[in-house]
Amino acid sequence: MQPYAPNWTHVTEFVIVGFAGVHEARPLFFTLFLTMYLFTLVENLAIIVVVALDHRLRRPMYFFLTHLSCLEIWYTSVTVPKMLAGFIGVGGGKNISYAGCLSQLFIFTFLGATECFLLAAMAYDRYVAICMPLRYAALVSWGACVRLATACWLAGLLTPVLPIYLMSQLTFCGPNVIDHFFCDASPLLALSCSDVTLKETTDFLVSLAVLLASSMVISVSYGNIVWTLLHIHSAAERRKAFSTCAAHLTVVSLFYGTLFFMYVRTKVASSVNFNKVVSVFYSIVTPMLNPLIYSLRNREVKGALGRALSLRSWKGQQGGR
Repeated sequence: MQPYAPNWTHVTEFVIVGFAGVHEARPLFFTLFLTMYLFTLVENLAIIVVVALDHRLRRPMYFFLTHLSCLEIWYTSVTVPKMLAGFIGVGGGKNISYAGCLSQLFIFTFLGATECFLLAAMAYDRYVAICMPLRYAALVSWGACVRLATACWLAGLLTPVLPIYLMSQLTFCGPNVIDHFFCDASPLLALSCSDVTLKETTDFLVSLAVLLASSMVISVSYGNIVWTLLHIHSAAERRKAFSTCAAHLTVVSLFYGTLFFMYVRTKVASSVNFNKVVSVFYSIVTPMLNPLIYSLRNREVKGALGRALSLRSWKGQQGGR
């Protein structure tokens, strides 16, 4: 919090520093993040299109995966294009209005919370499919899927309402330089000249509630799944199932570990640059890894993708005759 001075003017625009310390490596970082962003867009769009076109994939698991892919596209698009513009300095890439900054924070928080709830829903879907296969059709009907997905999006939408309202009540009177690559809560609070105690407490409690509730569902679901897999007699099937679960838990642990580190911790001294690196993992890296882990390693998705590409190639040959 900055001390308030009566002659200061209220901030109407912020400057996002981004990765200011990488002057010589700026083209390299720009290329790296652009490649990751484009790769995230392509793989998630591929999943959406393949699931929509292939009737074999019209099942609850792929219904949730489609929602996750849509979310990942929006989630990365909230922050990465602005960050890339800051690297090359086009169109006032480092500048963002006060309203734009709060809007970015609201949407980013909304989508991040929704992803937590969607991952929990997907874990529950896998738990029922593996541990209670005979009741799967009854417990995970299409109506239940729609209600569950709607609840995830609605809960995610409500998550940032109070934190953003409290943020809008704070006074920003300078400086206006955000030492981050997007408008996150912590670097914004550091610029406020108001008392931020209530805001920090609210952010902590809201983050704790979202992360604990969703991670508990994921932990219990995968705990039961692992217990069930231990009783599979076929060693080959057991290894295959454990490989899939391990991949899922790895990317979930990376996502939740970085979120817990950033948003559910006491006020301790931490390197700003280290915080940026941690933020890269949950805002850019995991959205890129999720489609690979959850979908593109899946035999059914790979088969559907192969059929779609073969059909396109065949139509292209027919059109050329």
